[in-house]
Amino acid sequence: MTDPEKFNLSKFIKEQASALGFSHCGISKATCLREDEDKLRHWIDNHFHGEMAYMENHFDKRPDPGKLLDGAQSVISMLFNYYPDKPLSQHDNYKISKYAYGKDYHYLIRNKLKQLIALIRSQTGEFTARAFTDSAPVLDRAWAKRSGLGWIGKNSCLINPQTGSFFFIGEIITDLGLHYDTTKQKDLCGGCTKCIDNCPTHAILSPGVIDSRKCISYLTIEYKGALPEDLKNKFNDWIFGCDICQDVCPWNSKAKPHDEPDLEPSEKLRDMNKDKWNNLSGDDFNSIFKDSAVKRIKYDGLKRNINFVHRTVR
Repeated sequence: MTDPEKFNLSKFIKEQASALGFSHCGISKATCLREDEDKLRHWIDNHFHGEMAYMENHFDKRPDPGKLLDGAQSVISMLFNYYPDKPLSQHDNYKISKYAYGKDYHYLIRNKLKQLIALIRSQTGEFTARAFTDSAPVLDRAWAKRSGLGWIGKNSCLINPQTGSFFFIGEIITDLGLHYDTTKQKDLCGGCTKCIDNCPTHAILSPGVIDSRKCISYLTIEYKGALPEDLKNKFNDWIFGCDICQDVCPWNSKAKPHDEPDLEPSEKLRDMNKDKWNNLSGDDFNSIFKDSAVKRIKYDGLKRNINFVHRTVR
């Protein structure tokens, strides 16, 4: 493929990604991310990943796309906005992360990535590609940063200067040679430390370094044991995930509401309050979260979280 052909195909990919609802798309040359590999190894060696043993599994594949796809040449990174038009009511209510308001994003984003692969094939013929969204050993934020879609903030989230950080990240790793985005986005956090200062459990140890064992999102989703008593009174009514470090980020003042119907909360979820949460039954759970990412912690996990914040000393 000639350079003009690569440029035109890359332009087509970005246009089709936009048509599918992705807010940003960038393309990087597939190479081993040695610097990010070293950072991840240091993070794991310090046990900051807590009980997320999967972070250690297939470690060699995380920085190297060539170990996920033979002959990998390009990584196409995309952002998909999930910022809601209106957050769930916080009056007499518990809180869940905005990304979990609607249907499970894994299926939504993966389907869109597969559609994009099909559209690319309509132009190129057969090629090899794999689609990922937070479901495989891929350093998604590092690849998005590498393709110029943002920088890694002090809260470890990817921040885009136009839209903030409330988005999902998806990737396509392919053996197609494409035109690569080489302009990198500067880190624009500056001297701001709002995410660090406002984390109630002090989980952000230093810029970009999170101790998952103190993170409310990790504790309410990934952690399976009894919640730590020393963090009582610090969960601030969060029962699934936590958005604090993103909510206080000045760059999220630029966030605009998404227009994806599948990410809208159901009426049942909108109608919840603390009394209904406290009396949540298994049937209620299955009905409200039928197609939701919340189902991953199951009924018992959500009840554990509810009971923990409910008995918090006020």
